[in-house]
Amino acid sequence: MRLMAARQQIVDYGLKMVTSGLTTGSGGNLSILDVDSDLIAIGPSGIEYAAVNVEDVVIVDRLGQIVEGKWKPSSELSFHLALYRKRPEITAVVHTHSVYATTIACLNWEIPAVHYLVAFSGDKVPLAPYATFGSDELATSVGDHIGNYNALLLANHGLVAIGTDIDSAFNVAEEIELVARIYYQTKLIGQPVLVAADEMERVVDKFTSYGQQDGES
Repeated sequence: MRLMAARQQIVDYGLKMVTSGLTTGSGGNLSILDVDSDLIAIGPSGIEYAAVNVEDVVIVDRLGQIVEGKWKPSSELSFHLALYRKRPEITAVVHTHSVYATTIACLNWEIPAVHYLVAFSGDKVPLAPYATFGSDELATSVGDHIGNYNALLLANHGLVAIGTDIDSAFNVAEEIELVARIYYQTKLIGQPVLVAADEMERVVDKFTSYGQQDGES
């Protein structure tokens, strides 16, 4: 089978989405772009993460044609492809139905700089307007609204996070869910005080060198 490492990561991170409370059942989806083969590993459509094995993961090309696999790929394949076209530096997409981010998306709100950790996305988390799941309209909307951000709310749907690898994309999804919860809770109490725009510029810049960098020990 092709892309065994990527297949295993799809299985592992699918389970992690469920155990981390970022989705339930078969909701959401994940994909990984292998830059050497220019092929994409993506989860199968409609199979609960707990039941997905490496042989169930589907391999497609950049046009969405199945190269290897016995199942249909995720119904949201089209917006994964749109993101890889729009952001050539990324190699992973994580789509969740996490409760707080989805709650904000159902209000058709963006997530502003209520906490500096919104910088995992950028200076905010933007919102793409509602479109039917799995549709070309949604794929176009996701591509049009992601901009330079690493996370995007889908109105009345969920969250999309992207990264240079599956670990970074998953980390964005987790951190933005935390920020969404903070935003939700502050709105229950009153009007949150946002981090100033110039400070967010500094934080976003600092995040470019956050954590362990290549060559550092």
